[in-house]
Order: sequence, then C-alpha cells, then structure tokens
Amino acid sequence: MRWFWIDRFSEFKPGERAVAVKNVSLAEEHLHDHYEAFPIHPASLIIEGMAQTGGILVGQMRNFEEKVILAKVTKAVLNDVATPGDQLTYEATVQNCSEQAASIKGVVRKNGEEMGTIDLMYSHVDKNMAGVEFPEHNFVFTGSFQRLVAPFLEGDNG
Repeated sequence: MRWFWIDRFSEFKPGERAVAVKNVSLAEEHLHDHYEAFPIHPASLIIEGMAQTGGILVGQMRNFEEKVILAKVTKAVLNDVATPGDQLTYEATVQNCSEQAASIKGVVRKNGEEMGTIDLMYSHVDKNMAGVEFPEHNFVFTGSFQRLVAPFLEGDNG
C-alpha cells in the first residue's frame, strides 16, 4: 500500500518550486494512536509530506523516468504541532540537481503561519555509485503520484 501525506498541489513550477496541501483530519487512523487525549499529526509524517512534495518536484525534472528516493534529512526544525482541523502547506524549492542527486529547501506552514523548515537530499538510485541493482520498473513514481501534478503540467492549474 502507498501512503500519501499530501492531498493536492496548489502550485507546481517544474524544476523550481512546488506547494502542496495536507488537511489534518480526525478521520485519519494514525491520529487515534498518537496521544488519545490530544491527537497530533506526528513530526515524522510532516517530514514525509515534505519528502513527497520535494520528491515529486525532483522526479518531474526528469519526466519521472528515474527512481528518486529520500537520501537524507539535512535539517528538520518544527516549532509547533499539527492537530485535527489544521491545514499544512509544504513549500519545496529546488536548490540543486545533478545526475546522482538533488536537494530541496522546504518551509512548512500551519494554517498559513510558518511552523518550521525541512531541507532534504534525494538520490537518483538508477545513477547510484554503490553498484546496487534496483528493479527496472519505476517503483517510486506510480501513476497516482503523477496524477497529482498532471493539471499543472497540462496548463490547467487546478
């Protein structure tokens, strides 16, 4: 099963910047396992939401032909928690991209107010230098991920 930690993109500028939205809802099962009396959206899932936002941005730079995976959380600072009813916005900006890797700078907002920064590095695993073999099919960018950005790539922003 593939878990999505973003609901939609509100902005997508290929090769530059992406903004994704996540609405935190009490209907999400994981919130019931995280502090029953005060459910919060875990920081690890906020980082994963940014990783998905930036990863799709980086993957689109090469038309989703390469397998892009999160290689390193360079920096993650969250100054608040997200609870049911909050809306998170993930802003990812490409810092650099090479044959082997890419990096993004990220800003997380909660209900419009900045709540933290997350900087990430990605690996283009088909170009890895470790000699590790990966499956031929692209197990990272399924059609579901690509459909999230399709309206932006087709010129219909929403």
